[in-house]
Amino acid sequence: MKKITLFLLGTLMGASSFAQITTPGNGENYDLSELSTMHPTALSFDGTTYTLSENLTIAVDDTLEITTSESLFIDTDILITVEGALITDAGQGNQKLIIRSTDTLMPADGIRFEEFSVGSIKNTEITYTGGVRVLTADFIIEDCYLAHNVSGASTGAVVSISRGPAVVKNNTFYKNDLPAVGSGANQEVPALIIGNLLDKNSQTNQNRPQINMGPTGADTLRIIDNTIIGDPSLTKVGGIAISNFVGANINTIIENNVIQNNRYGLTIAGPNANALIKGNIIEDNNTQNDPTQGGSGISVNSNTDSQNLVLRENKIRRNLWGITVIGQASVDLGTSNDLGNNLFSENGNNGATYALYNNTALDINALGNCWIETDENADATAIEEVIFHKVDDASLGNVDFSNWSCGILSVDQLALTEVNLYPNPAHDKININNTMNFEVVTFFNVNGQLIKTVALTAGQNQIDLDLPQGLYMLQFRNNNQRMTKKLMVK
Repeated sequence: MKKITLFLLGTLMGASSFAQITTPGNGENYDLSELSTMHPTALSFDGTTYTLSENLTIAVDDTLEITTSESLFIDTDILITVEGALITDAGQGNQKLIIRSTDTLMPADGIRFEEFSVGSIKNTEITYTGGVRVLTADFIIEDCYLAHNVSGASTGAVVSISRGPAVVKNNTFYKNDLPAVGSGANQEVPALIIGNLLDKNSQTNQNRPQINMGPTGADTLRIIDNTIIGDPSLTKVGGIAISNFVGANINTIIENNVIQNNRYGLTIAGPNANALIKGNIIEDNNTQNDPTQGGSGISVNSNTDSQNLVLRENKIRRNLWGITVIGQASVDLGTSNDLGNNLFSENGNNGATYALYNNTALDINALGNCWIETDENADATAIEEVIFHKVDDASLGNVDFSNWSCGILSVDQLALTEVNLYPNPAHDKININNTMNFEVVTFFNVNGQLIKTVALTAGQNQIDLDLPQGLYMLQFRNNNQRMTKKLMVK
């Protein structure tokens, strides 16, 4: 074991009443056992759990690396500050490093990554803390479970990102007080947010969505393959928002997400926005149930005609509004050379159906969409009834909804039913007849916690379960489709 010197810093001057330990800044790697041996009072160990009772700073050039499935409890208001590097990876499967507050009713302050630090957080469970504040661009959080976290080191989101291409991948965010992932209004963050399950976050019920991002700068923000499920009891929480109110730029790809049961599904607000919005399933986003306050599947808003938003192959169902276009915003819902293939169904309020509401003076191309899913043979007269534009108000722009069709999308919906999972209930094995060529199936427990992910092949698959009794949600996905089935294990 290497020799370690830890410096105990008194805090007689300053706002905090806590002492602090700091690694020596000598470019070494440390683990919890070594830190505890050298400073057993500040980082105690009872044989099963480490408890941090003083603020900890990982100095520039130093690394705290935790690669075993241990438990680290952090006392009330205690903060971990990373100036060097924090690396956690407890392995695959059910092996997790657990980081949580000692007292769940009086949480720790959380973890703060400084500007030039390095963060690699994998296979880690972070619960009942003050969240993760990320000021560095060199950051990844992957295969983690984050639940019941509150405002602390991070005030904008459980994982609050300030700059650069941070990666948030394959995590589960469950019932946190704050949004799951966010960035500031005056920060440029082209992050990669991919493959996450976001379930019932923003429990304080403020007007903040589960993914709440600002401008991106010249690079591209990618929000791909996420499942974003709202809490029906929360009336102010949206699904995804990307906003630009500071004269910067938005460049984003929002693709293959499932967004359900939020106040609204997706909104892009502000000028200088370029977006590809493709292959998303956006359903039942109506928890506030007040059409004057929101409830759109997709809403776009700008005070200048400087948006370039391309929408393709989205399925938009049972929201208070389908798509709303406001101010001088503009959308491309399909051209003669590139049909939209978006699908609309039962989006409406106060007895009226609104697939598309053009509340601007700009014309909209919207060729090649399925405007009424329940009526594949709808004619122009029927479609006109679900689109609000120049025909309804002469001051508004016209919507060209020609070349409509539901044929391709209807075949797609039929194919989604052809995943045969048996036996169900199951004991030790299940069989999956994968006629849809799903690439992976992900298992979640009833708390939304990721259990495991299994690669699938086309045709017949058999999976060993090795799971406790209970109800599980199985999420199937490939590049074009996503669906969820329930499995009971007995």
